[in-house]
Amino acid sequence: MIQTKRKRVPVRSLKEEEDDLLLLDSNDYDGDSLSGSLHSDIFDPEDDGSSEDGERESSEDEVDGLEGSDDNDDGDESELVDGSDQGSEQQDEESDSSEDEVAPRNTVGDIPLDWYKDEKHIGYDITGKMITKKEKPDKLESFLATSDDYKNLYKIYDEYNDEKVELTKKEIMFIHRMLKGKAPHADFDPHAPYVDWFICDDARHPLSSAPEPKRRFLPSKSEAKMVAKLVRAIRKGLIKFDKPEEELNLYLLWAGDSTSDQKSKQLTYIPPPKRKLPGHEESYNPCLEFIPTEEEKASYKLMPEEDQPKLIPQRFTTLRSIPAYVNALKESFDRCLDLYLCPRVRKKRINIDPESLKPKLPSRNDLRPYPDSCYLEYKGHTGKVTTISTDYYGQWIASGSTDGSVRIWEVETGRCLKIWQFDEAIKCVAWNPLSGLSILAVAMGRDLVILNTELDTDEEQEYIKELLHLGNVIEPNASVAAIARWLPDEKYGGIMIRHFKNVSSIDWHRKGDYLSTVMASGETRGVVIHQISKKLTQKPFKIRGLPVTAVFHPSRSYLFIATRKNVRVYNLLKVDEPVKKLETGMREISSLAIHPGGDNLIVGSKEGKMCWFDMDLSSKPYKTLKNHPKDITNVEFHRSYPLFASSSEDSTAYVFHGKVYNDLNENPLIVPLEILRSHSTSSNGGGVLDCKFHPRQPWLFTAGADSNIKLYCH
Repeated sequence: MIQTKRKRVPVRSLKEEEDDLLLLDSNDYDGDSLSGSLHSDIFDPEDDGSSEDGERESSEDEVDGLEGSDDNDDGDESELVDGSDQGSEQQDEESDSSEDEVAPRNTVGDIPLDWYKDEKHIGYDITGKMITKKEKPDKLESFLATSDDYKNLYKIYDEYNDEKVELTKKEIMFIHRMLKGKAPHADFDPHAPYVDWFICDDARHPLSSAPEPKRRFLPSKSEAKMVAKLVRAIRKGLIKFDKPEEELNLYLLWAGDSTSDQKSKQLTYIPPPKRKLPGHEESYNPCLEFIPTEEEKASYKLMPEEDQPKLIPQRFTTLRSIPAYVNALKESFDRCLDLYLCPRVRKKRINIDPESLKPKLPSRNDLRPYPDSCYLEYKGHTGKVTTISTDYYGQWIASGSTDGSVRIWEVETGRCLKIWQFDEAIKCVAWNPLSGLSILAVAMGRDLVILNTELDTDEEQEYIKELLHLGNVIEPNASVAAIARWLPDEKYGGIMIRHFKNVSSIDWHRKGDYLSTVMASGETRGVVIHQISKKLTQKPFKIRGLPVTAVFHPSRSYLFIATRKNVRVYNLLKVDEPVKKLETGMREISSLAIHPGGDNLIVGSKEGKMCWFDMDLSSKPYKTLKNHPKDITNVEFHRSYPLFASSSEDSTAYVFHGKVYNDLNENPLIVPLEILRSHSTSSNGGGVLDCKFHPRQPWLFTAGADSNIKLYCH
């Protein structure tokens, strides 16, 4: 390494040279070299205390001379060595460092030098020979070398190239500025004025029109990993939080109940009752007026025990003469039992008028017309009237009884027009819903008979006779043939369909060509559909459970089948699983009726309850009405008026107002209107067995077990 020429400087003491080294903050270095840094063996804090205090004081003047220029001006920091002049500074500026001319001696590359820490060599030369390390002088030799030549103070060891490097005057100045917390270059201004390089006004062409990157709108994955790591550490107990300090539960022992803040926070806390303060009669020396006489004491004994005074006043001249209280221990024990065994809870009682809790329903006078009184009776059956049905116009009504007779009555006059007699009790009758097709379906036992009522014109009668002519019946498959067979009714000239089980319910489709029959004991084959025009029988569904009744939807191709506990809705166009299942929560269903709109239905049960279902709302009941004490026999909707009714074995029929709004946000309005009680209770039971509304008038027909049919009008 080429050394820079300097003028000769007077020889200084050893301690003065050590004090100059203190300017470089030698305490941050030790004797051993570290990787990637420049150090000197003489920069050892252990050597600082080797000199005496007297020599330290003599060198302070020299150090002050070195640092005096730093306090005055940053540009004068280049004057660091005493005795140097302008000639030496000019020679230093002209001289160049040899580091730029000499190639680096290290041949190991950019690798950690700790790998060669315990080795005697550092890399290899071009011929493959080891480059041995230079022997490092110990601290004593370094100290002696510094005392001989002051230039050794400005030399540091370069571990990377394994050689000593002499610091230039400019590098020493940089070190001085950095030790004082300043910028290395004196020309650097840390408080320079801010220069706005960008134009704040709206520019025609922005600096960057690139869209915002997606990462600015997504949560950071690294933060999520760090949070997950902290959560795992907390769960494992590696990170523990300081538990909150428990507050001492202090209270005033002799304070009153009103001053206790702790007890007042409890909503149900009631202070224990306090005893009545003693009065004059309980004094040991009361006035004479409080002391009872002998007559008064005798009268106390004649009183009931609860009315007798608990303490009879006595008079003592001194406190010393007062005897011990006999019941003191017993009363204290009773007092403790009252406080311990009798919990005190504040019961919030709200004073509300019971009438205000009732729902606000419209007046019954505003909901007229509805049937409220018996207008006409139809008498002629000798047994229980089990079923009734009205024709399309409401001019005729058909009835079936347990005496085996089917009768047709004129509604307005009560005249019996026709009678059909059968060998079995009539279970169900149903009039065809078409206006020009006056045929009647009658179910009894296992047979379903379709009768011609002969109440239409001659042209319509010809069509009905052709429709009821059996002719050549297409042979069904074996599974359907085992359920029902089509036979001619030779007695009344109709059609007889014989089933394999007893028929319990029938219902016509709105088109008048299809008829559903329900066999309660038929299990999976309990519901079949008959087509009158083609004389066909179909079993479209496999029923789950025991069927009770089946009803066609008034406007869509749906069939509602009620089992004992649920109602299932099937699509007739897609023979598949049920579209919807309605859960009634009842013990056993007895009847079913659908609103003319098709979105609501009511279900009656054998426990006196009636459920209203809103198909658009839920599969659970919207309302459950408990109105009958006995079984409900039938429920029915009116075709045009907002009315529905229910009949029961308790010989009553209930009439309700049930209005369905077109607005889906408004719930149906259900108002009870009237209880009809005209039927007499028979000895063998039965009550009202069926009820039907007039198709055009707000009238209600009821069939009772007393063999009568009654018409209720408004």
